[in-house]
Amino acid sequence: MKNILIHFVEAVSSRKGRWVTLAVWIIVVGLLSSIFPNVNKVLNNGASDLPSNVTSVQAEKVAKEQFPNNTGTPLLLVWYRDGGLTDQDYQLITNLYKHLDKDPLSAQNFIPPLGNVPSQVLKSNASKDGTAIVTPIFMKKKASTDDLAANQTDLKSYLRAQKSNLNFEKNLSDAGLHVRFTGPVAIATDATALFGKADVTLLISTILIVLILLILLYRSPILAIIPLIGVVFANGLAGPVLGFLAKQGIITVDSQATSIMTVLLFGAGTDYCLFLVSKYRECLLEESDKFIALQKAIRHSGGAIMVSAITVVLSLCTLLLAQFGSFQRFAVPFSLAILIMGITALTLLPALLAIFGRVSFFPFIPRTEEMLAELEAKKGKKYRRRVAHSKFSRKLGNFVVGKPWTVIILSVVILGGLALSVPNIQYTQNLLDSFPKDMPSLEGFTLMTKHFAPGDLAPVQVIVNSEGKDPQIKEQISKLSFVDHVEDPVKGKKDANYQSYNVVLKGNPYDTKLVDSIAVISKRVSDTLSKSGIDPPKHYWIGGETSKLYDTQQATNHDMKVIIPVVIVIIAALLLMYLRSVVAMVYLIITVLLSYLSALGAGWLLIHNGLGQPAISALIPLYAFVFLVALGEDYNIFMISSIWKNKCTQPHRQAIANGVSETSSVITSAGLILAGTFAVLATLPIQVLLQFGLVTAIGVLLDTFVVRPLLVPAITTVLGRYAFWPGKLWKKQEEKVNKEIGL
Repeated sequence: MKNILIHFVEAVSSRKGRWVTLAVWIIVVGLLSSIFPNVNKVLNNGASDLPSNVTSVQAEKVAKEQFPNNTGTPLLLVWYRDGGLTDQDYQLITNLYKHLDKDPLSAQNFIPPLGNVPSQVLKSNASKDGTAIVTPIFMKKKASTDDLAANQTDLKSYLRAQKSNLNFEKNLSDAGLHVRFTGPVAIATDATALFGKADVTLLISTILIVLILLILLYRSPILAIIPLIGVVFANGLAGPVLGFLAKQGIITVDSQATSIMTVLLFGAGTDYCLFLVSKYRECLLEESDKFIALQKAIRHSGGAIMVSAITVVLSLCTLLLAQFGSFQRFAVPFSLAILIMGITALTLLPALLAIFGRVSFFPFIPRTEEMLAELEAKKGKKYRRRVAHSKFSRKLGNFVVGKPWTVIILSVVILGGLALSVPNIQYTQNLLDSFPKDMPSLEGFTLMTKHFAPGDLAPVQVIVNSEGKDPQIKEQISKLSFVDHVEDPVKGKKDANYQSYNVVLKGNPYDTKLVDSIAVISKRVSDTLSKSGIDPPKHYWIGGETSKLYDTQQATNHDMKVIIPVVIVIIAALLLMYLRSVVAMVYLIITVLLSYLSALGAGWLLIHNGLGQPAISALIPLYAFVFLVALGEDYNIFMISSIWKNKCTQPHRQAIANGVSETSSVITSAGLILAGTFAVLATLPIQVLLQFGLVTAIGVLLDTFVVRPLLVPAITTVLGRYAFWPGKLWKKQEEKVNKEIGL
């Protein structure tokens, strides 16, 4: 299979094949882009993250049937004035609702009759300190995000016309009346706007960072552009393919997925390109024919690129096993993007290198000794001899095999020390923590939490099917120490046996400790029903935002327990198939896991102590694991494959030293570019992407400068021939030893 692939890649980069390959890519990308919509046109940022069988989702379903609420989705207007709201402020509120009653917004579904109530009634609904009041406008549930955003703009225009000095975005400490739009409608539109701005910033920043790093590392403008051409074509193919799948309803793609996919394509894609480019440059120093040199480079690096891409694709596909929607929605876009990028690196990239040839490396063109001698004779001056590997790379390889135990101990101390911070990490499930603090809708929500009872903002909804009995639910839940009060039950419209209780908690309903209290409420309700002779299963449901966060926590914990072992098994199987060594597979997996834990620990230290954030998103550990373990194995495979090939013709220590010197430069370059692209995520205002970008960038740098060039080759050195057990290389070495001792 591998030989068939290599022959195919050689064909697409031959004298005729290179032009055919380029033409095919142009036609395919152009055709698909004209037929199918780009994935950015069919995004769905409102998809549910929780499976249908969890209690909070089931509670929503029961509530719609038994306690229907047709008022719509709330847009909450938070009115705030430091020092207290004035009569003029209340009059402005009254005028607004009179206006909305006569001239409703296009997406408006229902408004309370606040335009007809006396100001004293409005004042009674204000906060205790009289500085804030919240008024709702209910919007149509099927209204698009664009319509909702336009309606909010219309609202601001009307209010500004009534009061020119009204503050919508200024600092809340400034004097005057402040208005903030919050609630589900405003948070959704603000989030969409954030991701919209982030996509443009991310794309430009990623291209610039890759271009700058390529020029600095390789000092060739043409070579810097060639990998980018490959990535642009891969992105051009992935966009319409994913767009078609999303339009057909086969997959769901959100803004967060497309943002990370952009980084993944440029980072991992450039890495695959560099693996081939570095070997091609080395071969051009020994071979005058650029096509033969390219074939040699493909035979050396093609297999490693193929296995690396397959490893990442299969690892990302494990996200399909996730219960949590955000994880699951990443699987197809990311794995498909990497698959397309792998195909690009083995087809379009060789074709481009065959077209440009040695000119790719201008102005530092690699030439053979014979070509240099001929050029010197023609020009009448000496030309600098370029070496395949730097002096530092050779010294590094000799140092690792010369003092392997020193390298192992120092590496383990550094990585282990960082990993010790992992148990101290604090996590949050609250989506609002992902947004910047100055986002208007988040400012509005913060105002509500400061000036109104936090538990009133998001009460827990307990729904019970009493079957005609009286289980005393209100009395039992009220006894819990973290419950402020329980409102009187509301009976179901279709079945009076269904009763809904609003449970108001003491404190912020989004707080981690109160999220954990959902399990206590569930047990109390279950026990109460059992004592009343009611079988608890399918007779009670717990809904509300706090319950959703609890179910999110349970889903992400489940996904960690399922996906992490599956990823490890997949990578272990691929390493075993490629290297034919159980021992190598084991220590490579261990080094990757150690690298992951150290990256998570280092990321926490930076995010918590450096940026002052009290917690990181609970999504980060699995995000980082899948990416770091899969991408980390890329470097493992590339370096270890070089050692394995050297071992066929060289002594053990020499094979390792040469393997390190041959790959350290390209791994360093690839690692810096990959870390740089993920670090771009840290420039975005969305905290979950910032945290993911930092942790992943740190992990890539640890892989690049500690694990791959130092720890892995040092372990291979210490293990000697047993590193290859039970493969062919171990058997050959075993036979050689037996001959030497006369067996």
